[in-house]
Amino acid sequence: MLQFNVQSLLDREGKTRYWLVKQMGTDYATVNKICDNASKSVRIDTLERLMKALDCEVQDLFTEE
Repeated sequence: MLQFNVQSLLDREGKTRYWLVKQMGTDYATVNKICDNASKSVRIDTLERLMKALDCEVQDLFTEE
């Protein structure tokens, strides 16, 4: 099963969820759901904003459990 790896990416860079919210221009609930792996679906534009904010590729956003 795929899970988001976003919290690990933030931790590695010393960034906070609040920082990610500001970089993405989204709401805190969206970032929390993604970081907590509570989101069942994510829009493509959200993935694109995540990649831009974290300066990563789409495969970096996920881990397989």
